[in-house]
Amino acid sequence: MRKQAEKKQAREKNSTRQLIGAKAITDYSLITYGEGELVYLMVQPSNISVLSEKNVGARIYALMTVLKGVAEIEMLCLNSRESFEDNKQFLRTRMEREQNPMVRKLLEKDLTHLDRIQVQMATAREFLILIRLKGEKESEVFPYLSRIEKSLKEQGFSVKRAGREDIKRILAVYYEQNVTTERFEDFDGERWIIPGD
Repeated sequence: MRKQAEKKQAREKNSTRQLIGAKAITDYSLITYGEGELVYLMVQPSNISVLSEKNVGARIYALMTVLKGVAEIEMLCLNSRESFEDNKQFLRTRMEREQNPMVRKLLEKDLTHLDRIQVQMATAREFLILIRLKGEKESEVFPYLSRIEKSLKEQGFSVKRAGREDIKRILAVYYEQNVTTERFEDFDGERWIIPGD
């Protein structure tokens, strides 16, 4: 019982970075506490709805070729826009309980507005290739990453290595569904610090 209380107290003292396992963000990677260094390659998606069946098959084969060549690759597909499902559920519940017809009508309008926004962003997905660096020598990292990028480009994929701001945005969308912020701070409250004060 005492050990559980101690663990809970220690967990409460952890920083946000410790809780999500992020030790630091470099110019090209996320350094974690237990998973090594993570490098993200952002892949521009193809609109397969306008491609023929043969071309879709060729795209799949091209991706398979890349995956065969680099076993360390992991793939991620993330929403690159906010999800309004929790907000919409809250509005529905609130409408059911609301007695005032005018307030209910306003809640319906809010729900309709959120539906419109979500429809406009329905195809907002971000495709990432994740490479875990574990024990690679610093002198070997960039040639290794360049080789993977070159392999993807040779197969017809448009790819870009995620930088510091890209990684912060990816984490913000993943953990808090925040896509409205233009620039993410390295530390909470950083924007309020006045140099020289």
